[in-house]
Amino acid sequence: MDREKLAFINPANGTQFGEVTMSTPEEVKQAVDDMRASFSVWSAKSVKERARILKKFQQLLIDQRDEISSVVSQSTGKNRQDSLIELFVSVDMLAQNRAKAPTWLKRRRVSSGLYFTKRSYVEYRPYGVAAIISPWNYPLLISITPMFAALLAGNTVVLKVSEVTPAVGVMIEKLFNSVPELAPFVRVVHGDGRVGAALTKSKPDYIFVTGSTVTGKKIMQSVAEDLIPVTLELGSKDAAIILEDADIDSAARWITWGAYFNSGQSCVAVERAYVVESKYDEFVQAAVKYTEKIASGFTLEKDSPYFMGPITDPRQIQIIEDHVKEAVEKGARIVCGGKEQGAFYKPMVMVDVNHSMKLMREETFGPILPIMKVRDEEEAIRLANDSAFGLFASVYTKDQARAKRIADRINASSIITNDSLAQFGIPLLPFGGVKDSGIGTSHGREGLLAFTRPHSYAMGGTPPAWDVATIMRELGNYDLGVAIMGVVYGTTLKQKWETLAQFLRRKKPANASSNIKTEHVTINK
Repeated sequence: MDREKLAFINPANGTQFGEVTMSTPEEVKQAVDDMRASFSVWSAKSVKERARILKKFQQLLIDQRDEISSVVSQSTGKNRQDSLIELFVSVDMLAQNRAKAPTWLKRRRVSSGLYFTKRSYVEYRPYGVAAIISPWNYPLLISITPMFAALLAGNTVVLKVSEVTPAVGVMIEKLFNSVPELAPFVRVVHGDGRVGAALTKSKPDYIFVTGSTVTGKKIMQSVAEDLIPVTLELGSKDAAIILEDADIDSAARWITWGAYFNSGQSCVAVERAYVVESKYDEFVQAAVKYTEKIASGFTLEKDSPYFMGPITDPRQIQIIEDHVKEAVEKGARIVCGGKEQGAFYKPMVMVDVNHSMKLMREETFGPILPIMKVRDEEEAIRLANDSAFGLFASVYTKDQARAKRIADRINASSIITNDSLAQFGIPLLPFGGVKDSGIGTSHGREGLLAFTRPHSYAMGGTPPAWDVATIMRELGNYDLGVAIMGVVYGTTLKQKWETLAQFLRRKKPANASSNIKTEHVTINK
């Protein structure tokens, strides 16, 4: 019987450039079992040894840069330089993680408090088998960066890349297999949602998912019975706030870049712009100027004239069209841009939008910049927070102190000022959402430690009689316990002294035993 296959399709022109056989549920389960069997070997290596092995992978990524960018471009339709950006950020994150991991994962001494005879430590142990399910919009970057963190932390890894970009999954598999010291500790499975479901049902020890909010919730529900921990990097509807003292031309340049980069197919794309009314017309004019300069198209040449490629997943076009149609029906206007042939768009600026529209409330994931006029800073903040999502946001003002005050009030996990989206590429900044944008963290120290469990140790000999931990476990020391607590932890000198004085004043009656009356009770049987 013929096995089901996934075709490699270039979304820019519809041509097929390869295929891969889909993994069966049995093969997925075997991959998890293999990684569980090899976990003891990989986790036993020192962090420095793991970093040394991953250095070889870093060298391979740089050596194979042209092949990697070519496969990513053919799979997604993005230009070669944008594909190189995926690789560039991946290499940067690997280099930073390799350098920092020995420190981040080092055994940490903590205070033992009043338990004087014990030395307390925290050690970070890997979970075991980490399952990573990645999306199609950045199929290289969002696949291998969590893999680096998982591997450095001591986990083995099973990866499933989106069925929309299967060629990237095959390429990643080939890259890892090219490093013999690393190959035994990584598996790649290929397929659609059925393979993803088989992977979660195979009971890995940790699951890292990047995808839609709907998909993330389904996965979380499916693994709840087994209490498998998950990190979910999900959707968003990122807001930009443009204030009256902003450099309007610069704001328009970087907001349009953040809205249209990767054809708007970024969970951190600018999908809402709020402009104070005194600068609204000026900003719209500048945004249209920068938008109309953008060319859409595709070539595999390294120096592409096209900033935007096609929509990678044909299913996404339906969502984009639905959001635009509904917004126009409710009074929104398209100032420039629109649908072209095939999966291509000219980037779009839309005005007269409001929060009754899907375009301002649901993730569009396309090259559209909706711009809304607001009275002032307060209304901009209120509307920015009027969302089910909370991932990135940006604030445009020349006053950095003001920007920080506003950023503190925006319910998003990451804020950038006078720029957009680019903080994702800062390796040591944690990345993760609030509300429907997900749970958990990736990137930086927090992201690496997310692939570990903290284990605690209190080491030392038998507790002596004078140790507080001994005193508090022996009956008859209530008053002494009160005195110790008050003297050590009292919040004022008065409280400390009064607690100690109360203890010193207490007197035990000399004839206490003679005052105790014995009562005879007869129990009728």
